Amino acid sequence: MIDKENLTQISKIINYEFKDPDLLELALTHKSYANEMTLMDVYGNERLEFMGDAVLGSVISHIMMERYAEFSEGDLSKMRAAVVNKHALASILKNLGISKYIFLGKGEEECNGREKVSILANVYEALIASVYYDGGYDSAFKMIQLHFEKILKTVEKDGGYSQDYKSRLQEYCQQNLQTLPKYIIQSEDGPDHIKLFESIVIIDKIKYETGIGKNKKSAEQEAAMKTLNRLLEESK
Repeated sequence: MIDKENLTQISKIINYEFKDPDLLELALTHKSYANEMTLMDVYGNERLEFMGDAVLGSVISHIMMERYAEFSEGDLSKMRAAVVNKHALASILKNLGISKYIFLGKGEEECNGREKVSILANVYEALIASVYYDGGYDSAFKMIQLHFEKILKTVEKDGGYSQDYKSRLQEYCQQNLQTLPKYIIQSEDGPDHIKLFESIVIIDKIKYETGIGKNKKSAEQEAAMKTLNRLLEESK
């Protein structure tokens, strides 16, 4: 059970006070903890994660439709893909300082689960759903809008919505490193209907950044984006 002090701290962090603290506790409960504590099968944040993903997509789409009236459907889709990804969600949760409140099983704890992109991103989606169920769509909308404001401005400024990161990385490597990047799928996790792929970029036999996505293409795109940002930063 989440204690009162932690409930208060999280409420301050996200600027939302829960009427039903059990929803927040459920959002923070990873399946490894639920299994270890032999809780009922539906306990854990996976169902909330499913709903949170839908709410997040709806909110970001609404914001983009309002702000970017001149964008085509294709541009909107590319921009949303650049904004809503596992890496971005994990970064938000980590920067908020909420990862320390996650309920993890001992195995995941020992494997540094609080740093895993997939776990952090899933908890953030579950957190969205918990706010949605507790306070309605408007409450979830306000929280998401606040958390994604900086990311939206950055992507808009950089023109990331219209860019193919794999193509950009390939161009960079050809021009500056005289070689081409390669992509290797390191892992496939989860059942077929919610499988996550993890891809890594290798340039001249050196391993660079990894990306996670719901298909191989999106995992490679995220890995390419993170690698390109790293190379650009290192070249300054």
